[in-house]
Amino acid sequence: MDVVFPCLDEAAALPDVLAALPPGYRAVVVDNGSSDGSPEVARAHGATVVHEPSPGYGAAVHTGLLASRSQLVCVLDADGSLDPGELPRLVEAVACGRVDLAVGRRVPAERGAWPWHARAGNAVLAGLLRRRGLPVRDIGPIRVAYREALLELNITDRRFGYPLELLLRAGAANWRVQEFDVAYKPRAAGTRSKVSGSVRGTLRAVHDMAGVLR
Repeated sequence: MDVVFPCLDEAAALPDVLAALPPGYRAVVVDNGSSDGSPEVARAHGATVVHEPSPGYGAAVHTGLLASRSQLVCVLDADGSLDPGELPRLVEAVACGRVDLAVGRRVPAERGAWPWHARAGNAVLAGLLRRRGLPVRDIGPIRVAYREALLELNITDRRFGYPLELLLRAGAANWRVQEFDVAYKPRAAGTRSKVSGSVRGTLRAVHDMAGVLR
C-alpha cells in the first residue's frame, strides 16, 4: 500500500511520521523544493523519494500518484498533524467496496491545532460542496482511493485547489464518498503549514479553490 506524502520542508516531522506507518504501507515522499534536507531524511527512514520541481500541492500529489505502484493509494500530509495509524480504517472501506473515496474529517485533538481562519475557509468551501450533493464537512488532507480511478478523474489544478477539484470531479462521476473522523494535532515543531499556518496562506488556498469552483 503506497502512501503519498507531499513534502515541502518537513524534515523535522518526517522521522516520526514515517515511523508511524502501519506494517505493509510504503511511503512515497514527493519533495516539492525543500531546502531543509527533507529528501535525505526521508530516504534515511526508508521512504521512496521522488522530486516535483513545479511548486504546488496538486503538482506534488499528482507526481506521487504517478510514482505509486499499489492499486489503492493513500495521500497524507507529512507535517505530523495526522496519524498514519488512521489509514487502515479508510483503506478497509474502499477495499471492501463500500465507498469509492474515503476522506478524513479533521477533529482537533487539542486547542490551537486548527487556526480559526483555516476552519472558517474550510467551512465555507465544504458548505458549497454539500449544496452540490457531496456529504463532506472538510476539504481534508487525508484520502484513500484506487490509483487508476484517481488518475482518470483528470484533475487539472496543481496548486491548493487540487483537493476541492478532486471532490467536485468525484461527485460528478457519482463516486460514493465517505468521511471518517481523524484526530488533527498541532504539526511537528520546526514545520509550518503552507495553508493554515498564516492568514495569507489560507487566503491563497481559498483563492485557488474559488477558481476551481468557477
